[in-house]
Formats: sequence, structure tokens, C-alpha cells
Amino acid sequence: MATLIRTAQRTLVRSSSSSSSSSFLFQTTRPYSSDAITKSPFESNILRILRTEINYQFDYAPPHQAVTKFDSFTVQDRPGEQLITMSGKFGDTENVRIEATMFDGCVAVPKLGDESSGQDFALHLSLIVDISKGDGLDELEFVCSAWPNFLEIQKVYMLRRDALLAMPYLGPDYRKMDAKLQKTLKEYLEARGVNDELAVFLHEFMVNKDRTELIRWMGNVKTFVEE
Repeated sequence: MATLIRTAQRTLVRSSSSSSSSSFLFQTTRPYSSDAITKSPFESNILRILRTEINYQFDYAPPHQAVTKFDSFTVQDRPGEQLITMSGKFGDTENVRIEATMFDGCVAVPKLGDESSGQDFALHLSLIVDISKGDGLDELEFVCSAWPNFLEIQKVYMLRRDALLAMPYLGPDYRKMDAKLQKTLKEYLEARGVNDELAVFLHEFMVNKDRTELIRWMGNVKTFVEE
């Protein structure tokens, strides 16, 4: 896992981002003031550890401002949440909406390169792709897994907006479909920009978001203890 994260961090982090990352992340937080309120030794220790850890995170691999575009998609980060939203269009009539999670799992994989002995870990995140042809109309929904360098379809649903069925039939398991149908559906998604390149982008984005949310969380805890 460490090898994967270091690789993604090198892709994401730019030398000029250190100062800007601090300003965008802490622009709404209150600076620590040791003179404001006298703290107990326990609270003072918590604050000291939090300040040290926040500084370490910025020095080690400072997060940068989240990007807002990828290919034909607009990217909307959701600060404080474990999701991001992406939206785009295909042709004149189709709307493509993606919701992607932060990392939600991993699998063991062989180590590559010089560190060939032992195991590493490939991180996993989930995404839902909704394709519609207008507000209130039916949607074709894909549930996918994004691995570090490829996208994998798990399920395909047909969502009917004009029918409220108690237990609707959503469709077969994608992995049990005919191979030709699997290939055609995959190509259908790829034509709309949902492809292996998107999986790579999402992993890079989420490495940065994971660090951003960690620092944000520590800043919020620090502010709470200070008050």
C-alpha cells in the first residue's frame, strides 16, 4: 500500500503547492492562541500532538487544491464528505453523473520492481454512474469498482422513474452476462468517458482528498479542544 500511495502522491504533489494548500485548507479555522484560555495538562497535550501531526502532514506531502475538471467532466469535491460528484454530457441529450467514494477496500497484490518479495496492496473505491436522457426520465445505472489502473463493472440497473415497484427486477449480475454483452456495455461506458483513465484519475484525486480530510478533521478537533 505504501508503494502505491507514494507513487500517487508524487503524481499529485507539486513543489509550489505547500503554501497554497495550507491557506485553502485552513482558511476557515481559528489560529491557536495559547493565551486565550488556560487548558488542563491533558488538553494541552492533545493540542500539542495535533499541531505536531498537522505540521508533519504538511511537511511530508502537503495536499493541494482539488481539481475541478477531468476530461469532459466537471468535478465537485464535497469537503467533509466521503464522496465526490462528477457530471458531464454525451451528445446533445445524455447526462452522465458519477458519484465516487473515497477508498473503501483493498486487496493484496505481489510487489513489483526492486521490492519484489512479499505483498503490496491495491486500493479500491466504488462509483455509481447514472446515464439519463432528461430530468424525470429513466436512467441506466452502472455500479463499478475503480482499481489503481482499471475500471470494473459490477452491476447494471435500469431505473424507471415513472414506476414505484416494491421489488423491481433490476437486471442480472453483470459478471454472469454473456461475454459479448459485457464487452458491449463496457464499450458503451467507455464512449462516455467512464474508462480506465478515469480510474487512474480517481485514485490520484482520492489520495489527495484522503490527506486533505485527515488534516481538516485534525483541525476541527483542535479547534473544538481550544474553545
